[in-house]
Amino acid sequence: QVQLVESGGGLVQAGGSLRLSCAASGRTFSSVFMGWFRQAPGKERQFVAAISWSGDTTSYADSVKGRFTISRDNAKNTVYLEMNSLKTEDTAVYYCAAGAAGPKAPYDYWGQGTQVTVSS
Repeated sequence: QVQLVESGGGLVQAGGSLRLSCAASGRTFSSVFMGWFRQAPGKERQFVAAISWSGDTTSYADSVKGRFTISRDNAKNTVYLEMNSLKTEDTAVYYCAAGAAGPKAPYDYWGQGTQVTVSS
């Protein structure tokens, strides 16, 4: 059974940083993208960032470019999202996803989400 488990969310002041982790189990996600999405209250889920198996290809939403960095450790089957210069509008539940053929292609697997709250 495939599981994606996110961690690292929490409460942080604007301008601060957080690092999210997503540990995958049940299979190795080779040759596919892993990514992060987020959903704020009352809004649709939106793409945040994605990374290829090799790490050579990354993609970011315009709203997080230059502030967020996605990375992965294939030996640990884990993907990370380093979030810096956080803004109140980054407040959302962040979801890890895996199994897509491209950065924004449909993902096969999803985590349960981790809450990120940025206070002013």
